[in-house]
Amino acid sequence: MLQELSITNFAIIEHLDIAFEAGMTVLTGETGAGKSIIIDAVGLLAGGRGSSEFIRTGADKAVLQGMFILPADGVTAQLLDEAGIDHADNTVILQREITKSGRNTCRINGMLVNTTTLKQIGETIVDIHGQNEHQELMQPEKHLGLLDEFAAAKIRKLKQQYQQQYDHYQQLNRELRQKNANEKEWAQRLDMLNFQVDEIAAAQVKVGEEAALIAERDRLDNYQMINQALQQSYTLLAAGEETTGAVDMVGTAMNALEPIANLDSAFNEITVNVKNAFYGLQDAAGQISNQLDLQEFDEGRLDEIEQRLDVLSQLKRKYGDSEQQILDYYQKIAAELAKMTDSEENSEDLAQRVTDAKDKLLKTGEALSDKRRTAAKVLQRQIHQELKDLYMDKAIFEVRFKPTKGQIYRSGLDSVEFYIQTNPGERMRPLAKIASGGELSRMMLALKTIFSESQGITSIIFDEVDTGVSGRVAQAIAEKINGIAHFSQVLCITHLPQVAAMSDHHYFIAKKITGKRTKTSVTKLDNAARVKELARMLAGTKVTKLSLEHAEELLQLADEEKDE
Repeated sequence: MLQELSITNFAIIEHLDIAFEAGMTVLTGETGAGKSIIIDAVGLLAGGRGSSEFIRTGADKAVLQGMFILPADGVTAQLLDEAGIDHADNTVILQREITKSGRNTCRINGMLVNTTTLKQIGETIVDIHGQNEHQELMQPEKHLGLLDEFAAAKIRKLKQQYQQQYDHYQQLNRELRQKNANEKEWAQRLDMLNFQVDEIAAAQVKVGEEAALIAERDRLDNYQMINQALQQSYTLLAAGEETTGAVDMVGTAMNALEPIANLDSAFNEITVNVKNAFYGLQDAAGQISNQLDLQEFDEGRLDEIEQRLDVLSQLKRKYGDSEQQILDYYQKIAAELAKMTDSEENSEDLAQRVTDAKDKLLKTGEALSDKRRTAAKVLQRQIHQELKDLYMDKAIFEVRFKPTKGQIYRSGLDSVEFYIQTNPGERMRPLAKIASGGELSRMMLALKTIFSESQGITSIIFDEVDTGVSGRVAQAIAEKINGIAHFSQVLCITHLPQVAAMSDHHYFIAKKITGKRTKTSVTKLDNAARVKELARMLAGTKVTKLSLEHAEELLQLADEEKDE
């Protein structure tokens, strides 16, 4: 249920904080006071479309916040878990900011979400039913959805199964159509992939190979310079037949220093440095000797390296800027080739697979249709009872299944439209073509009454759904709305005193002009104030003693009705 609502700089509302309770709450007041604006704010919190036009004149942004208490194991909790949003205390705080630039910032329990997520979760928390909602009944394409909503508990798994089979069938069908339409392109692509896979596989590319080859090529290209440098340095370091090498000379110096090393720390340091130089030069001479032994110029190997580098260069030009990118591309096209080859091998039975998938889909669709037809009969009976309670006892409601001419839809194999006969002697006609505004209001209220117990919606909002009715029909509508409040919190904007009298809580919405600006205020009415407001609703501008007495009687009768 909606526990608290905070509205800042929204339309004509500068700031409002409202606390709501369980049961049936009505909001009344003069036209234009801001009743529907409050409902619009809740609608935006539930993911409705927002724009900068909602921002109060002179303000930079509109801020809306709502705190809701939810059942621990409902659909909302599942969606919150899927979105990774914490709701350990079964409390959900929805927040939305709209700036002048039109940017929307949405949060659920402090976590930033996009408007799609806000709408997906908000729709499971709040159900807003206004005068425009009658349009849902005026659109035959929406009627199947209403029937499925009624039958949700019994058809949910079967419908999910059907839709999974439908998606699989469509995927196979697309593959078949694509293959049939692109035989030439398919063959060309297959040949190209075969060539590319063979070319890369034959090259046996290894990561780091190019760098190693370049280093080896550089050594071979500079063989003369390298060999000369090694020979010269070795001659200078190592002893020759006629010359004394640097290693021997440093060794002689080291031996000369040995006797005085212990006489002074300075002498010792010099001796250590000379020793290090001796051993370092000795190691270097050995390394140079080893390198000289390894030196070999192989012109054939140089040619091999150049050819290999040319192969790698061509592969890089075609498939990537490095060996790793070439190998990544290879993995990608190898997978595609495998899929195409598999598809090619199975092409003969692809058409059969499409046929089998369609047969399976049709079988599931027929089972789904049977369950829908069964649910439609139950819905018809329940609608008749609800309409009887709303003084449309002569009306006959019917859910008609229309032929789809073999069409298969993701929603199923059915096309459904609601028909009604409002007066005896007339023929059944589409609901959208013959129902009046008052009849549509009662039809939608009948549906809401039926759905309210099973939907699990925590807050249902009725925005002037009682327009176009009066008298005993108004009283019947009031009783229906109050009945819905047994299963969900109900917020109701009304101009009918009968509806207002049946409420558990009554708020009065008023506006006043202060400093050339319009401000909206909300006041919760006690019993005495409720009598005066009901009298105003009954009498209009001038409240009389008789209207006050009538208001008191309305409240008394409402209390008696609720106690039954």
